[in-house]
Amino acid sequence: MSSEVRAGMLLVASPALLDPNFADTVILLLDADDEGALGVVLNRPTPVPVAEVLADWSPVVAEPDVLFQGGPVSTEGALAVAHLAGAAPGAEPVAAPGYRPLTPTLGLVDLDTPVEQLAGHLDALRIFAGYAGWGAGQLANEIAEGSWYVVPAHDDDVFREETTELRREVMRRQPGELAWHSTRPADPDLN
Repeated sequence: MSSEVRAGMLLVASPALLDPNFADTVILLLDADDEGALGVVLNRPTPVPVAEVLADWSPVVAEPDVLFQGGPVSTEGALAVAHLAGAAPGAEPVAAPGYRPLTPTLGLVDLDTPVEQLAGHLDALRIFAGYAGWGAGQLANEIAEGSWYVVPAHDDDVFREETTELRREVMRRQPGELAWHSTRPADPDLN
């Protein structure tokens, strides 16, 4: 398990994390530094179609074309994560108008940018209502107490159509004993 907390890594909720806002979640970190961390929950789709709230972006979002509940903070706002066309792992991050790279292949999209400026540059886009946030030292403390596993992300994790099994699949691909956590029952008392 990688314990390096940085943009582009995943936080996977451990069984010890009982907060209903985060139980069984997989979070993509968008920013992490000494002042705190910010991320979006990847496996909580809502029933709200993107077309109802951000109609211009609807044609370019990945299926399912619904908003995802990014977290409990600022749920009236939206963040968008995209994969830039032609971006390759290990390459230098590419810039585009209204696009801020997080990793060589993923970045944040400014939803105030006219969709026409970016649409041809995007392979995939997902829009999140709200985000998860931690103050200085808070996430490090939660990791130290065993609430989160910090693991590498794959681009497919962000844009997959079916998210029900995302947590299990992310854990299953981890090395060693960490993969064992992929088979834990939803209720550990049933084990």
